[in-house]
Amino acid sequence: MENVLKRELNTSGLRALGYAGGGCISQGQSYETDSGRVFVKVNHKSQARRMFDGEMASLEAILKTSTVKVPKPVKVINLSDGGAMFVMEHLDIHSLNKYMATLGEQLADLHLHNAKLKEQQNKDAQTVGKGPGQSEIQYVDKFGFHTTTCCGYLPQNNDWQSDWVNFFTQQRIQVQMDLIEKEYGDREARDLWSKLQLKIPALFHDIEITSALLHGDLWGGNIGQVEDGPVIFDPASFYGHSEYELAISGIFGGFGTAFYTAYHNKIPKAIGFEKRLKLYQLFHYLNHWNHFGTGYRGSSVSIMKALVK
Repeated sequence: MENVLKRELNTSGLRALGYAGGGCISQGQSYETDSGRVFVKVNHKSQARRMFDGEMASLEAILKTSTVKVPKPVKVINLSDGGAMFVMEHLDIHSLNKYMATLGEQLADLHLHNAKLKEQQNKDAQTVGKGPGQSEIQYVDKFGFHTTTCCGYLPQNNDWQSDWVNFFTQQRIQVQMDLIEKEYGDREARDLWSKLQLKIPALFHDIEITSALLHGDLWGGNIGQVEDGPVIFDPASFYGHSEYELAISGIFGGFGTAFYTAYHNKIPKAIGFEKRLKLYQLFHYLNHWNHFGTGYRGSSVSIMKALVK
């Protein structure tokens, strides 16, 4: 594996450093190369290339907004066993503490970035002699993403849609429910989902949703800080409803009050926020059920019961 890295990174030196890490899905290791330090994630699953390609595209998209710090991606490399490696900038990341409020502000800036592009586009259109802006990142008026991204190792259907409710219902929850049906044939979950689908549109009455670039998997294990500010990593990006981003942060904790206060100072809670947050958390519970088994069934069923009342 290290010979492959040397060749792909065009480096004669490759020394493993004391920085290693790993989550439920992939393992990671930092290396010193001829041109500086890199962090390398390794996964031996057959679908690793797709997963890492999506993560690289996500990091590139967030990077272009210049709102919140992410590791700069370098390249995805195939392994002979069908797995893959993902090389990115090495960052000396520590647990997030003093930059909690800053992360809240910067995440809001990320979520507002696309709407600001729209404002600029409209402004340019009304200026005589000025055509569409030539910025590196263009306004996106739909929900989805230009490539597949994975939340965990499961692929997300990011096909573009103009309607957020349809996108979320069909391309997030229904996909998860289909996997549960195939694996478990859970009748109670199936019956609850058939009832919940009818209730979902009412949760979105009287709110306007502008598509926002999301990290997509922002739990406490995917945030940290470097010397000069907060950093987020391991994204599963797509353009969606900004509220979706806050769902998983409320499940596993790690986000202080200062984070939420700073975030909502820039993006205030809309009417019905709490119920929609539960709906968005349902996706993550179902996703965990599909990844890790029936330990997450109770939470999934409980949320559906609460929402169909």
